[in-house]
Amino acid sequence: MMDIAEVARRSGLKPSTLRYYEKIGLIHSPSRKGLRRQYFPSVLNKLNIISLGRMAGLSLIEISMMFDANDELSIDRTLLIQKTTEIDAQIKQLQAIRNSLFHVATCPQTSHLECPSFQKMMSAVKRDLS
Repeated sequence: MMDIAEVARRSGLKPSTLRYYEKIGLIHSPSRKGLRRQYFPSVLNKLNIISLGRMAGLSLIEISMMFDANDELSIDRTLLIQKTTEIDAQIKQLQAIRNSLFHVATCPQTSHLECPSFQKMMSAVKRDLS
């Protein structure tokens, strides 16, 4: 068994995060030693899976649904495919933003307002805001 301080140190998560995860049922502390929560070493694997899910943009509720009643991993592949589609869209959007910023930074026009490419970007922004 590992106490909460050891789990926090080895996982890189704050003890408050571990307590919150326990409060919402993502992880479980089977016992206490004094006032300190104790965890099985296998909690580190679950915390790694939770961290991966968070990095992928999954909510804690979505992550919790990836574990069955026995706390075994049961991945929702359809949800992951949906998330990859969302990430692809974000990548395209970020690439467009990066390209626009680079163009603005390197535009040879004296005034950006005279640049046809800059005007095109501004028109695109107006459409997106409408």
